[in-house]
Amino acid sequence: MSAPVGNAKGEAAATASEANHGPGFDATERSADLSRDPEKGDPQAEKHRGLQSPTSGDSSLDEDDVYNEPDEYTRLLKYVDLQSGKERHASEEGDEEEEGELRRVWYMPWKRRRAQDESNKKVPPSWLETEMLKGLSDEEVTKRRPRFGYNELESPRTNPIVQFIGYFRGPILYVMELAVILAAGLRDWIDFGVIIGILMLNAFVGWYQEKQAGDIVEQLKAGIAMKATIIRNGQERTIEAREIVPGDILVVEEGQTVPADGKILAAYDDKDQSKAKQILEHSNRGSSESTAEDQSGGEEEEKPKEDKGPEILSLDQSAITGESLAVDKHIGDMVYYTTGVKRGKAYVIATEVAKQSFVGRTARLVSGSSAEGHFKKVMTSIGTALLVLVIVWILAVWIGGFFRHIDIATPSDNNLLVYTLIFLIIGVPVGLPCVTTTTMAVGAAFLARRQAIVQKLTAIESLAGVDILCTDKTGTLTANQLSVHEPWAVEGVELDWMLTVAVLASSHNVKALDPIDKVTVMTLKDHLKAREMLQQGWATRKFTPFDPVSKRITAEVECDKKRYTCAKGAPNAILRLTNPSRETQELYKEKTQEFARRGFRTLAVAVQENGGDWQLLGLLPMFDPPRADTASTIAEAANLGIRVKMLTGDAVAIAKETCKQLALGTNVYDSERLMTGGGMSGSDMHDFVESADGFAEVAPEHKYQVVEILQNRGHLTAMTGDGVNDAPSLKRADCGIAVQGASDAARSAADVVFLDEGLSTIITAIKVARQIFHRMKAYIVYRIALCLHLEIYLTLSMIILNETIRADLIVFIALFADLGTIAIAYDNAPFASEPVEWQLPKIWIISTVLGALLAAGTWILRGTLFLKSGGIIQNWGSVQEILFLEVSLTENWLIFVTRGGKTWPSWQLVGAILGIDILASIFAIFGWISGDQPHNGHTDIVTIVRVWAYSFGITIILALVYFVLNSITWFDKLGKSKRGVKNSLQEDFLANLRRLTLVHERSGSGGEDYFRFESDSYVSVPRSMHPTSDAWPLRSGDGNKNGQSHGKKDGVRDSAKDGRK
Repeated sequence: MSAPVGNAKGEAAATASEANHGPGFDATERSADLSRDPEKGDPQAEKHRGLQSPTSGDSSLDEDDVYNEPDEYTRLLKYVDLQSGKERHASEEGDEEEEGELRRVWYMPWKRRRAQDESNKKVPPSWLETEMLKGLSDEEVTKRRPRFGYNELESPRTNPIVQFIGYFRGPILYVMELAVILAAGLRDWIDFGVIIGILMLNAFVGWYQEKQAGDIVEQLKAGIAMKATIIRNGQERTIEAREIVPGDILVVEEGQTVPADGKILAAYDDKDQSKAKQILEHSNRGSSESTAEDQSGGEEEEKPKEDKGPEILSLDQSAITGESLAVDKHIGDMVYYTTGVKRGKAYVIATEVAKQSFVGRTARLVSGSSAEGHFKKVMTSIGTALLVLVIVWILAVWIGGFFRHIDIATPSDNNLLVYTLIFLIIGVPVGLPCVTTTTMAVGAAFLARRQAIVQKLTAIESLAGVDILCTDKTGTLTANQLSVHEPWAVEGVELDWMLTVAVLASSHNVKALDPIDKVTVMTLKDHLKAREMLQQGWATRKFTPFDPVSKRITAEVECDKKRYTCAKGAPNAILRLTNPSRETQELYKEKTQEFARRGFRTLAVAVQENGGDWQLLGLLPMFDPPRADTASTIAEAANLGIRVKMLTGDAVAIAKETCKQLALGTNVYDSERLMTGGGMSGSDMHDFVESADGFAEVAPEHKYQVVEILQNRGHLTAMTGDGVNDAPSLKRADCGIAVQGASDAARSAADVVFLDEGLSTIITAIKVARQIFHRMKAYIVYRIALCLHLEIYLTLSMIILNETIRADLIVFIALFADLGTIAIAYDNAPFASEPVEWQLPKIWIISTVLGALLAAGTWILRGTLFLKSGGIIQNWGSVQEILFLEVSLTENWLIFVTRGGKTWPSWQLVGAILGIDILASIFAIFGWISGDQPHNGHTDIVTIVRVWAYSFGITIILALVYFVLNSITWFDKLGKSKRGVKNSLQEDFLANLRRLTLVHERSGSGGEDYFRFESDSYVSVPRSMHPTSDAWPLRSGDGNKNGQSHGKKDGVRDSAKDGRK
């Protein structure tokens, strides 16, 4: 009976094969085909596969080959291949042209081109078909790079030429460029050349200093660049992660960071992908069966969990999701850029580079702000005000000139256009952009050498004004080095045995040890007997990492033919596992509570021998001690007017214990009160956050809320962070600080990136920022005073005497003023003892007073020259050169007044000013460019000495006036913003608005819809609080055409809420 049955089965199979594969199918031939694996390089199989492939896309085909093919079906297959090739080529070359917004080209406004959004670029599917063991070739990498760029979040470096040209743009520089045109029109080639020289000098110095600072920052970034292992040209190699392109084959393993978004192809030991293919086939089969069951409409049953096969990798995604537990990844799962590999080793194909990755898109959301910075607003306001003053002074001169019948363009040395040229030169501080940029660039380079990368120069100004620093605990306030503190063993248990069991119940992968496992293992250095116990021939049979359900780690080990199960975990979880005596339990709980009050993280240890009862062994209290310098640094921060608030993810008890040790204040609260408010009004909530010393169990959204509340009260807030989820709060803060080890997204959103741990680094950066701010403020006061000095003097001189300082000498005065003070960037500036700000009203008043005094000093000197005795002239001298020398000396020395007297000036500043003064004296002695003057413009040496002495006297008077003005209390506070100002009405309104929820109801008759507000605590607002007793009725016809309810059910809350997230 068996043979016929077998024959019947064989015939049925053959019939089925013929039905499935078409007529003429030879099963023997098919079997032979199957025995020849195309992947092994069988030529016949390759040919067969090529003919069968509908997507082979033969590039050698053209339309003539298709249309001239005589056989009908061969022609059809060639047509499919041709179209497939075209589609693939289009996907590789043409996608970017079809995406993006149409924008006009600035140099051809009549044309529009598509502006490609970096984050929305699509990777062609064909790029993800890379052979796993071969990888991409160098030629293919070169081809793909231009389309997606480098695998990094940082913006591409600015073109140096474009950056240099940027120093010729801006309102102030446009005025100087207008002066160049005017000088050319007047054929005043000396002024023309000198003004161009001033513009070029300022542009070059500013560009060079910014480039130098940028180069230092780039060197630091290169030192922390991520490395990646990839397959290229069939070889495994290590490269910088920025070199990765889509389609690269990556090798990721425990202890590494995932360098790009990608898909898991296979485990590292599955070289031929045979296991991976089986897993995918099994998974796809199960998915198909599940879909078929769903479509059959059978009875609903609980679906079994999808079988994805064994875990290939275990990833730490906390930087992205905030979830502290590792996430298991299987074949075909996605892995994400910047996540850490905790276990496993696998081949991954890169599907997205940094800018298009999940992290990149998140970073783009917070880094795409185009808002004008505060520093730029201040510079723009100062420049605009000076331009208005220039126009006013020019108008006054022209009106006076008309009364004196001065012509517009003649004579060549005394006409209204010459006067206009002079005022254009002296009226705007052409060196302002250069000197401020240079000062910040030099400061940024100084900070970079102290492991602080300034992402944008204007962040220095924000850092200088910070009055509240919200900092995390681990690594900043503490040493980020957990240590076991006084381990406790149950009575009768040897301490070394407990420590041995704790080490056995830890991961032994030294490449990627968990911090807690690491500190557990490191206890062996102080316990020699425990080390000896571990050398008795232990073998690990099974290790189970931390389980969030059981809250413990277990390891099955063997020694001397005895099997032990070692466990380490949460004290309560381990206690439930064991059954100790009542006395032991009470002592155990007492110790656990004591450690908790002291802020320790406590782990319990237990062991089971040969399947017997569990034995409780003891407790391991762990603590991250404060850094040695943190307490003194916090005290120093308080002296600098900075209040430090601690925001930590640890428990309240741990946070309070840390605050006690640092004298930081113990008003530390659970972060839950930030979200719920605890029934507090908006104003009370602001008071609560402002007065708190810190918050515990903080999530990224809590950081954002704290920053927002403090900013509402007028505080300039700095915030530290390291994860992707911290990016919004770093961007929202006045100064976002990415701490050491921060993710790329956090670094991209931050203003300053620190490469070293510790609060002292941050405080040092703040002090340096205040020094830089002091230099810029001193220069701005100095430069405004210089503009006003010559504007006042020359306007009166032109109107009263119809006299001016020659334009040729004026341009050299402007050149000397900027050339010498560029060295202010290297000055020994003091740092303020409180947060600094511009105080523009105070700056303008001081500058105006100093400018008026300078003008008065120049007028007095000019007045002495009318005396018969010659006044300040001893033997002979030129009026033009004497005025030129006095103006140059007093203006140059003014910088020593505005910089203050708390520190000695740097040798660079003194040397630059002294060199300029000597050069100005040489001009006066030899009468260079003095025009038609007696004695050919020469001035005797005694007169030169007299002018120096007179100028020194003027400087002493200026210093006394400057000191007196800054000693007046109310004047010193003029223009300062008020911080911590309470606005109860606005704060309460915004808080109540967040807590309200729109609730929809329908009347019993169904004729009308009603809407009312309920508070977040789900207590209805009383009817008496509503504007009308009808609770804002909305007739059914008004809501929608069918008169249906806008909500889901009567009296049920609508899903849309008013701003709660």
